[in-house]
Amino acid sequence: MKIEEAYQKYTTEVTVNEGLSKHTVKSYCSDLIIYFNYLESIHIEDTKDITSNILDNFFTSLKSTHKQTSIYRISASIRSFHHFISFYYDEKDPTTNIEVSKGPKKLPVFCSVEEINTLMNSFDDSKNEDLLHHAILELIYSCGLRISEATTLTVNRIDLDIGSLRVLGKGNKERIVPIPKGSIPLLKKYRDLVRPLYIKKKTNLFFINHLGHKITSQSIELVLKSKCLELGLNTEITPHKLRHSFATHLLQNGADLRSIQELLGHSDIQTTEIYTHVQNKQLFDSYMKFHPGEKGEKLK
Repeated sequence: MKIEEAYQKYTTEVTVNEGLSKHTVKSYCSDLIIYFNYLESIHIEDTKDITSNILDNFFTSLKSTHKQTSIYRISASIRSFHHFISFYYDEKDPTTNIEVSKGPKKLPVFCSVEEINTLMNSFDDSKNEDLLHHAILELIYSCGLRISEATTLTVNRIDLDIGSLRVLGKGNKERIVPIPKGSIPLLKKYRDLVRPLYIKKKTNLFFINHLGHKITSQSIELVLKSKCLELGLNTEITPHKLRHSFATHLLQNGADLRSIQELLGHSDIQTTEIYTHVQNKQLFDSYMKFHPGEKGEKLK
């Protein structure tokens, strides 16, 4: 099958039949275009002419321009494409024996409780913009949301009387997340005082900016960057770092992994288990810092 035709059939499949999010489909397509450009450069026009050797050479060519984590992601997109062609059109799958390392797994970076408190206390809730930003960041941290989940949250999915969220996560999977009692007054204040002022036309979005538009991820990232500079914090705080902090603080306070997995919307428990490594590293660092033997002191 011609590569262009195969690509069109594949994109239709993942968009319409598999119901993947626009973001995921866009990511797959971006990765495949890199792959197809390489195939074009070596004059490969048909999927049946693609071999495992060609794939090996392609991944090797990426090492000078891409991080290992990016190469792993691209390999997953290519694997998905060839699995589709193999399954529906009975072609040999050249990715069957291809293994691409994900690279060293980085431990999630998180904020201390003191840093979270410093950030949240820095907003002046008498100002509309501060109240908006405070509310959305409070929700991200207190409920462990992805930034996209917060910015696309609709009014019918947040119940501030009961104190719960119906979060639409990756792959349109829904999960229920409780809202801490301490966060509810702030969210109600935003809902009752700021949101009505910002509405310019009918919208179901819970968080909107002063123009009545959807809040962008970039605008929240800029708010955090500005706040870190203003407060003189020695650490960079990002929306995803707040999500990591949510999970880490829960684990530190005795929550079990399965509960954290459900709250974060992880499909695989192994993704959640990375937070136990964070806790183990903290224990090791504390030992190295405080144990008298590590300070060169004689033990009595």
